[in-house]
Amino acid sequence: MNELSLQPDLGIEHVAELRAALAPHFDDAGPIALAGDRVERVHTAGLQLLHAFIRDRASAGRATTITLASPALVDAARVLALAASLGLGSQADRPDGPEHNGDPA
Repeated sequence: MNELSLQPDLGIEHVAELRAALAPHFDDAGPIALAGDRVERVHTAGLQLLHAFIRDRASAGRATTITLASPALVDAARVLALAASLGLGSQADRPDGPEHNGDPA
């Protein structure tokens, strides 16, 4: 399994960097784990890119998971109704989960 670490800032200003980091791995035959423990800031555009990457790899028969998701990442995914599609559903449903990511944009 190939593990990639997501950058701390998934704000719209950094989506090009996220795309540049993910793109070379799109065709990786093996599973990919995206470590989300460093994520501190999330915008909709960052989650949309992650969703598209995971969805498109899945449709090509390639597994991708987000591991060690930070509270900011889990909460943003929940607020935007992307927790299930990103594989974060069980973390977003925890009663002790985060209340907001500090940057609702």
